[in-house]
Amino acid sequence: MNNRLIILLAMVCVMISCKQKQQQAPEKDVIGKSEVKVESGQLSPEVLWAFGRIGNVDISPDGKKVLYTVTCYSIEENKSNAEIYTMNTDGSDVRRLTATSSSEWNVVWNPKGDKIGFLYADETGINIYEMNPDGSDKTQISNFTEGDLEAFSYAPDGKKLLYVRALPKVDKFARLKNGLDKTTGRINDDLAYRHWDDWVDNVPQPFVADFDGKKLSNDINLLDGTEFESPMRPWGGMEQLAWSPDSKTIAYTCRKKTGKEYAFSTNSDIYLYDLINKTTANLTEGMMGYDQNPVFSPDGKLLAWESMERDGYEADKQRLMVCDLATRTIKDYSQNFDQNCVGLKFAPDSRSIYFISDWHAKDNIYNLSLADGAIKEITNTVQDYTAVNYVSDKLLVATQMSISHPAEIWTINPENGQQAKISSVNDELMSQVKWGRVEERWFKATDGSPLHSWIIYPPDFDSTKSYPTLLYCEGGPQSTVSQFWSYRWNFQIMASHGYIIVAPNRRGLPGFGVKWNEAISGDYGGQCMKDYLTAIDEMCKEKYVDKDRLGAVGASFGGFSVYWLAGHHNKRFKCFIAHNGMFNFEQQYLETEEMWFEEWDLGGAYWVDNSKTRHSYANSPHKFVDKWDTPILVIHSENDYRIVASQGMAAYNAAVIRGIPARYLYFPDESHWVLKPQNGVLWQRNFFDWLDTWLKK
Repeated sequence: MNNRLIILLAMVCVMISCKQKQQQAPEKDVIGKSEVKVESGQLSPEVLWAFGRIGNVDISPDGKKVLYTVTCYSIEENKSNAEIYTMNTDGSDVRRLTATSSSEWNVVWNPKGDKIGFLYADETGINIYEMNPDGSDKTQISNFTEGDLEAFSYAPDGKKLLYVRALPKVDKFARLKNGLDKTTGRINDDLAYRHWDDWVDNVPQPFVADFDGKKLSNDINLLDGTEFESPMRPWGGMEQLAWSPDSKTIAYTCRKKTGKEYAFSTNSDIYLYDLINKTTANLTEGMMGYDQNPVFSPDGKLLAWESMERDGYEADKQRLMVCDLATRTIKDYSQNFDQNCVGLKFAPDSRSIYFISDWHAKDNIYNLSLADGAIKEITNTVQDYTAVNYVSDKLLVATQMSISHPAEIWTINPENGQQAKISSVNDELMSQVKWGRVEERWFKATDGSPLHSWIIYPPDFDSTKSYPTLLYCEGGPQSTVSQFWSYRWNFQIMASHGYIIVAPNRRGLPGFGVKWNEAISGDYGGQCMKDYLTAIDEMCKEKYVDKDRLGAVGASFGGFSVYWLAGHHNKRFKCFIAHNGMFNFEQQYLETEEMWFEEWDLGGAYWVDNSKTRHSYANSPHKFVDKWDTPILVIHSENDYRIVASQGMAAYNAAVIRGIPARYLYFPDESHWVLKPQNGVLWQRNFFDWLDTWLKK
């Protein structure tokens, strides 16, 4: 999970303590423990929200301790709370270090390993705190009263701190509001005035301050006098900034654009700020796509980062770039590697880089040897690794999840790939739930290409019976249907309610080569839709799939897919569910905020006449409403600025006007996601009530 989303989850409401047994060194099986009752082994919405969620993980400088957070939720109080834990790297000596009414996050060891730093929110705001490794002597070391603090890190020498604060933008129309202290009006004269789920009233910027072990002083804003953002909204956190080993240089990610220029471009760069001379150099000038997430080698001679080649294409291949800082020579080490490279970590000898890459819907750990450019797969499992930390030549610590397991902390031997789970946040609850079998299948697409799909079966599956079956349509549009664990689009909870799930990695998803990933742009109603229909039609050949009880569900691009299928499915499906989907492409082009996305994927504005725009807008779902004939549940949220709520409202209204059974679930206080516990439960209850109404009668 990115740092900004952690902050959002932490601050979305007043925090509460997890319902956990209070003790200084609890046993493993009480971490994340909840009082929810599991009925007949079913994974219900209430059980799903009872799982503890592991946050960021950090390894002590001596490599002996793992530091991490666990967030728990209360449905009754509609609140959450994150607490800090430590354990040994073998999973022993698990200790809960905090028990507060608010949340702690961004947990890191200081360079000496004798203090733990973290962010904490109380009634006065968000500040940086430190405490001893045993949880004692909690001390506030910052005192910010304005500009929300979002993240921080220690300099390697421990004498400075780097932190991110969201500073308010200058209101150039303040003169028009004189004497109007109760006005709620917003005045804009440019684009990029809102993004994903926020109005852009502030910008995150990096600061450096001296630290004497007790308090901060002499802070410097690395972007002083500008309104550029670093890290970049909406996903960026401290991974977009890095300290050099000598503590004299900071590498930061920034897209130095505002307004309309910002809205149409993904061209970010890596900048080097010299703390001695107070100068800035653009390391990636002339590289036109996303350049982000810089990492210095331990010897300080190299800088690695993730890079996309083309401006405006947010789903371009994630390349692994390395710069020799002495010569400023840049090399692409992934040129012959037809996969993405993310989450880069240098080995201590600076001779290799560990990273995570998705291949065939599994995210595993790889290693790049800088000497010869060889890339080696370290793990080969049917799970997703989400982050990796280097401990020693024989030990990596990483977070791992799967379709059948929320994230836990694992160790890996990089020499032989041997793995072991060391955290047990959800073991007790997991043991009470009946889990469905997950199967990997390959079908032949209409163009002869192999099409990968995950099939998830109900618990206690009986092949002699027939089951209602769901086609899952992935969002993104370019995000893999991998071994992800979701707290909303959770395949196991669908299976637990008696459904078979068919989740294809249709055209336009990474993990199957660049050509497969790029096949979707400009072809929303083409091969990707044929892939969906291939997957469900092939599964309907199985006797245990009831082809008279099929549903299609999805969110975002998956929501668009549902709307499109509603006008083209030839009576295959008996019901649909579309969450935050695109319904009218002409609306979408003018209502959304990341204009580079629509420019690239749709080919431009609908008034621009070229072959790509003609094909794109001709496939807008609203043009096929005359063919809709199937019950549909539409879900949308007011604070979704990627795909605004009017899209869902228009689709729902169209269905009702057409005389089609329809339901509209609307959240005035959610965004592209549903993050509040009670809203999440209401979402799940509607989801299954709708499916059961049309597929189980």
